[in-house]
Parts: sequence; C-alpha cells; structure tokens
Amino acid sequence: MRAVIVAVGVAFIVSLFCTPIAIKVFTRLKAGQPIRAEGPAMHQTKKGTPTMGGVVFILATVIAYVAGHLALTTLPDAQIAQVEPTITALVLLGLMVFSGAVGFLDDFLKVRKRNSAGLNKRGKLLGQILVGAVFGVVALYFPSTMTDATGKVTNTETVGSTTLSFIRDIDALEVSKIGAVIIFIFVVMGATNGVNLTDGLDGLATGASVMVLAAYALIAFWQYRHWCADPSYTQSYCYAVRDPLEIALIAGAAAGACVGFLWWNTSPARIFMGDTGALGLGGLIAGMAMSTRTILLLPIIGGLFVIITMSVVIQIISFRTTGKRVFRMSPLQHHFELAGWSEVNIVVRFWIIAGIGVAIALGLFYSEFLANMT
Repeated sequence: MRAVIVAVGVAFIVSLFCTPIAIKVFTRLKAGQPIRAEGPAMHQTKKGTPTMGGVVFILATVIAYVAGHLALTTLPDAQIAQVEPTITALVLLGLMVFSGAVGFLDDFLKVRKRNSAGLNKRGKLLGQILVGAVFGVVALYFPSTMTDATGKVTNTETVGSTTLSFIRDIDALEVSKIGAVIIFIFVVMGATNGVNLTDGLDGLATGASVMVLAAYALIAFWQYRHWCADPSYTQSYCYAVRDPLEIALIAGAAAGACVGFLWWNTSPARIFMGDTGALGLGGLIAGMAMSTRTILLLPIIGGLFVIITMSVVIQIISFRTTGKRVFRMSPLQHHFELAGWSEVNIVVRFWIIAGIGVAIALGLFYSEFLANMT
C-alpha cells in the first residue's frame, strides 16, 4: 500500500506543478487547439488554448511508477512486493505511452495545419491497431516466472488471458491466443475512441478517467491482497492474475496525475489534454481491463465513455438511414450544450453518471468475492 500511496502523491505533484510549465511552453510554441467550425459556437472562445497537455500526465505517471518502485525496496518481503519491474508494467505503460504517441501525432498535425483535421481516420485507426497488436502479443506470450524461497515456480500467469473475463476469467469463453490478441485490439480501439469522444468539454474526460483509474487501482490492490501467487494467503478463493501490485501502482499513479492535471484543465481550461492524453488514457484503461481480467466489466466501469460513444453511433446510423438526427449534435455532451445547459452543469452531471458506473462495477466485483467466500 505504501508504494501505491507514494506513486499517487508523486504523480499528483509532478502533474500539478509541471502543467503550468507545459502551458507556457505550448503557448510559446503556438501549439493552440484548433476548433471545428461546425462545433458549438461557444467553443470558438477556446480557440488557441494550449493542447497536447496529455504529455504532462503521461510523463508524471512514468516518473511516479519509478518512485513507487523505489518505495518498494524498503518493504520486508521483496518477493511478494514485486520490486523488479515486470512485463505487466511494460504492457500498461507501453499502451499509455504509444497510444499517446498516436494522439500526439494527431495533435501535432492539427497545430501545424492550423485546423482540426489532424491525422486522418485511417492513420489513427492503423496506429491503434498496431499498438493493440504489439502489446497484446507481449501480454499473451510472456508468462511470469515468479518463484518461492525454494526456487519453485509459483506463478506462470501472463498479463492477458485467452479466456474472456467479467469479474475473473470465464472458463467457458476460451479463445486462441490469436483470437485473444484480436479481441484486445478491439478493446484498445473502443477505449481510446471512447475517451477521445468524451474529451469535448473542460475537465470532462479527465475527471471521468480519474474515477475509472481509481476503480482499477482498488480492484488490483484487492486482487493483490487475495492473490493466488502469495504463499502467505491461505484462503481457497484467490485471484489468478499477474503482478496485481504493479497494476494498482500504475492505476493509482495515472489517477493522481490526472487529478493534478485537472486543476488546470477544469473550466475554464488553461490547457487541453488533446488526443495525446485521450488516446493515452484510453490505451491504459484497456490494459487495466485486460490485466485485471475484467474485460467485460469495462463497459460498466467506463459507462460514461460507452454512452457517449453510442450517441455518436446512433447519430451516424440514424442520419445515414433516415436523413434525420436523433441528437442536436453528437457526441452527447454537445447536444446538451445546444439545449442550453451550461458547460459546468454538463460536466458535473456527466461525472455523476461516470461515478454511478464505477460504483456499480465495484459493487459487482466485491459481491462476487463475498458470494464465493461464504
């Protein structure tokens, strides 16, 4: 727990104090956010606000991960504390950094061209597929070799699983490794695009991501406290995952980094996360679902992202089939803007929706544990 707290604190401080520096740097570089002409008219006042702020909390998460590992070296049981960096960390941080890199390219092109086009849809899609495929393969083809004091291997889990999962793996839904990689690619695409579509109002995606990441930190730490690979855990009911403390540490660090960034990103935003941050967070959230074996729980934990994504899908299908729009504008948050809601009201109410999804997911996770312990 100490390492997770250290990681959260370091990430928050780095993000809080480095974001103003990023604001000055991006302003000097004229890296302002272009605004779509077809978007809500009130958004034109945001034109020129520095973008690519996701660079700050991605960097803060990586720094906090290192700090958390330094804290781990002081713990008495290095074996269970997982002092050495793991493949799990490589996968999770890699998903965040490289998904963010795809978003950074998109932001860079927007700034350079001085319009909101950026990277074309095909290029962004290919980038998401490549990142999902590379880290999906790593997650499924490199098992743990954790050993006990006698040298016996006690954990041969991979980061991902060839079995679809809800609260844990569902044995009846097993697929091949190639099938599991393909599924994970779709999870990455869904999560990255979901966060990206939600990132339309000041602080909306950042605040929602804090809740989702905090939920995964709690889930992973609970799994660590009831871990099958822990020789000191004597209960028959345990979680067969790989490196749960690593997952909790990274999720906590990312949540802390987002809170620090939110100080400057809340309305009126002085900086936007851009596609750099949105895709980076989406990639990390996808990795969290895979590594905690809760892939089918993700649509509930990230319920707000699902609702907003579905609003876009519904709008497109309706317009192409009937020529009529269901919403005044999509994504959904812009519909309420055009209906006269203030930006702050929309953000706070959408945060409440995100919190409800997280609460339901955590309730399902814990109730499953209680049901199997009785």
